Amino acid sequence: MIARSGAPDFLAIVGATGAGKTALSIGVAREIGGEIISMDSRQIYRGMDIGTAKATARERAAVPHHGLDIRDPGERYSAGAFGRDARGWIASIRGRRRVPMLVGGTGFFLKVLTEPIFREPPLDGSRRGAIEDMLGRLPREELERWVRLLDPARADVAIAGGSQRMLRALSIALLTGRPLSWWHRRQPGEGTPLGGVVCLLEVPLEVLDARIRERARAMVAEGFVEEVAGLLRDGCSRRDAGLDGVGYREIADHLEGKISLDEAVERTRVATRRYARRQRTWFRHQLGPGVVRVDGTAPVEAQRAAVVAAWRGRAG
Repeated sequence: MIARSGAPDFLAIVGATGAGKTALSIGVAREIGGEIISMDSRQIYRGMDIGTAKATARERAAVPHHGLDIRDPGERYSAGAFGRDARGWIASIRGRRRVPMLVGGTGFFLKVLTEPIFREPPLDGSRRGAIEDMLGRLPREELERWVRLLDPARADVAIAGGSQRMLRALSIALLTGRPLSWWHRRQPGEGTPLGGVVCLLEVPLEVLDARIRERARAMVAEGFVEEVAGLLRDGCSRRDAGLDGVGYREIADHLEGKISLDEAVERTRVATRRYARRQRTWFRHQLGPGVVRVDGTAPVEAQRAAVVAAWRGRAG
């Protein structure tokens, strides 16, 4: 995932939830003339601001952002769709002689740019919707069992990606008669591979856990319960792709009277911690030796200097 010969196509700042990517990226963007492309699979959804730690209005005013608020919570958004959108944003930003900056923790979104994936086969929308609605009612353990049965080669990837990715794998297998892994092997990838300078913001687990604990409490103080209540009141379903995310499902359980607010906050903390650990594992195994490692516990000014130096060292 590191820049190939020639000038890099983008600068990426990646890391686990709670690593401090947003504050760092704003400072870097202002120094090098960057525009930020959100690389977060939940920040694409409208109305989901607090629970996704989306950039504030002030931060967006300071630096142009792309990839925020582009879908309703009930709409699907695949890694392939991100790849197509991001390539357009990158080309547009570079056309303005500015720096495209990919910022987020959804590692697979980065991978589809550096290692393009296939475009999934066309599926009947109504049949797909019916299948996913039916399967979406199953317990997670049952979904995992079906994924392992129908697509064992990609089961671990689908399960790690959550309910939305498992439903995608199952719907493709059931509607085409071929598992997603079969399509991946035989279909050409979309677009040419891009290369970039990738900076990984690293934070020790104990520090990350403390930040996640504080973040879970802060979200409630900022109005997270009211945000989820408003989404449900406006007609969003708990089975929607957006509301399947960490935090949203726990607060929805609280609003339905299933658990107390304290329990919802604690479950959110635990689920976020697990997700952050999966992110750390993914980045450790997927980024390779050329990644620029940045100490996420250092002062922000030092972090910014390290990222800017890495970029200018490659981009000239």
